[in-house]
Amino acid sequence: MKIENKSPKDNRLSLEKSPYLLQHANNPVHWYPWGEAAFQAAAREDKPIFLSVGYSTCHWCHVMAHESFEDQAVADLMNQTFICIKVDREERPDIDQIYMKAAQAMTGRGGWPLTIIMTKEMKPFFAATYIPKTGRFGQAGLIEIIPRIKELWENNREELLEHADKILDHLRQMEPGLAEAQASGQEALDTTLLERGYAALSSIYDAENGGFGTAPKFPNPNNLLFLLRYWHRTGKEHAIEMVENTLLAMRRSGIYDHIGFGFHRYSTDREWLVPHFEKMLYDQALLTMAYTEAYQATKKKEYARTAREILEYVRRVMTSEDGGFFTAEDADSEGVEGKYYVWRAEELKKILDEEEFRHMIRLFDIYESGNFENSQNIIRERPHQGDATSVPQIGEKDKNDRLDRMRSKLFLAREKKVRPDKDDKILTDVNGLMIAALCKAAQTLNETEYAKAAMKAADFILKEMMTKDGRLLHRYRGEAGIAGILDDYAFLVWGLIEIYETVFDVKYLKAAIQLNRVMMQHFWDEDHGGLFFYADDAQALPLRQKEAYDGAVPSGNSVAMLNLLRLMHISEETEWAEKAWQMAGSFSAALAKEPLGHTMMLSSLDYALGPTSEIALVGCREDEGTTEMLQAIRSRFLPNKSVILVCGDEIQDLAPITRNLEGAQGRARAYVCTGQVCSPAITNPEEMMELLETDSRGMNP
Repeated sequence: MKIENKSPKDNRLSLEKSPYLLQHANNPVHWYPWGEAAFQAAAREDKPIFLSVGYSTCHWCHVMAHESFEDQAVADLMNQTFICIKVDREERPDIDQIYMKAAQAMTGRGGWPLTIIMTKEMKPFFAATYIPKTGRFGQAGLIEIIPRIKELWENNREELLEHADKILDHLRQMEPGLAEAQASGQEALDTTLLERGYAALSSIYDAENGGFGTAPKFPNPNNLLFLLRYWHRTGKEHAIEMVENTLLAMRRSGIYDHIGFGFHRYSTDREWLVPHFEKMLYDQALLTMAYTEAYQATKKKEYARTAREILEYVRRVMTSEDGGFFTAEDADSEGVEGKYYVWRAEELKKILDEEEFRHMIRLFDIYESGNFENSQNIIRERPHQGDATSVPQIGEKDKNDRLDRMRSKLFLAREKKVRPDKDDKILTDVNGLMIAALCKAAQTLNETEYAKAAMKAADFILKEMMTKDGRLLHRYRGEAGIAGILDDYAFLVWGLIEIYETVFDVKYLKAAIQLNRVMMQHFWDEDHGGLFFYADDAQALPLRQKEAYDGAVPSGNSVAMLNLLRLMHISEETEWAEKAWQMAGSFSAALAKEPLGHTMMLSSLDYALGPTSEIALVGCREDEGTTEMLQAIRSRFLPNKSVILVCGDEIQDLAPITRNLEGAQGRARAYVCTGQVCSPAITNPEEMMELLETDSRGMNP
């Protein structure tokens, strides 16, 4: 979002970097950014705090802003009653996490915009999401709520403060896994937990439409990545059937942008037709991983094509000149959600020639009356394209060629529309996810440009988003700022490990190991295990919690657990494996109680339970024999492996396993290690893969 900083006369948000805060810089509400000045004002003026949390591409945040925060009457009430604070949840997920949990505890629901009213000590006593200006349909509006809160603050303050204390006490007791573990002890860390995850997903699987649950329906790539691993472990076909049906349903549906590529945030219906139109970087990253791994597992070209298209969108639209990746694109343009993406039939007729239009309606679910509101069409593929294209009969290649020509015409026409705003801040955590996704695709699809894009992003973060003492910063927009959270470290380390296993440049492995050490130093809970969400020396908040829930993005703990195990297999720092098992133990009761909310951690547990394979390739990257072995490894779905390349002495300081490798001198060779046993030198790719697949088959009961 290209928003210029305002002058200080607008309000206190005008000098902020966040696009979301800058959207509110002209509001008549006297907003403060989160900081000491706001809390000092609340103490000085003896007022409660109105905390509003959202993000720049949030549709209902826009609605509440237009209805209320831009309205002088509402602003006057807010300014008289509260000290008002605006927070960008993507800049400050630590703040958002605490108060979202408070809202869920108080109201049973959550979402954005998040509205919290709290004391100057940061203790919440009222919570809501979107609130209309005036009451309707049984919901009170801000005009009614604010005077009531003012009255309670002046006449029943002790009751409000007591309520606020109870809320915080309740949240402390909700520490992930801790309460359950104290009450019932740790669950056994074995395949039973994986089976519970599989059973839970099976129970809510939508066999007719793909996906899990009912409306609204989210992509949830964590579920798909776990199911692929469960299928690999057990051979249960229903696991990969759920993955494939879901991936195909999403790819062919309205949640996918068939013209400009990339996925929208979620579907408002079970059939994936009507999306919430915003596009988030983290969805592109995680769905790229899911389609890439599905292609590895099945060799079906549609999955590879989809992964390539997602990355085409990211590189074209979501990549900065410096190499970092932007955060999101809005759902709205010209004040209307989805306007940029929908089409009337007459628009399509003007852009396409007669034959192309006939072909378009054979392939896509398009009608004169529309499949969406106001006679508009959301483009989605017809369920049975084979029938649709039988007259005239065309082959798959011809169909795709025609489709590409039509898409190109529609893309150029759509580019003339007013495009949704872009949130152009760069976040370390979601950039880490995108780096990992690019590298997985680079390996599987043999695309060196993806690896170059990943390295450029990583180089940018390591140069521009780190302090002199080696600590990560969370946000970059013109300059870097905000102390790094757990997700920044965990996700970037994941990306750096993937870069190393893609290009085998040791500097990325060194950076991963060093950042992992910093993370363990500043985030580890010595009393109960697991990693806190923010560092031990960060700004104090009412609670210091640990997050293990795998939602739209995986939790930092889930990814950090996998990183610890992978880095241990390379570095042989056995303490990291012990920490990973402690982490799993601390959250085991939560995994057993709610496996659906912890599917990324179940993937990490799958790796922990093994067997794993460590492959040491001796030979340089440009050697023909090395290339053949890498291609063989990357062509198969082998999720629980690590690969080290030995070309010179530099890697030996980081990976002790490489120090005394002998045999087959002068030829590229591989050593496959499982547990504490390594194979003799192997020079034949087929022999290497046979050994790897024998180890892999050992996972199946």
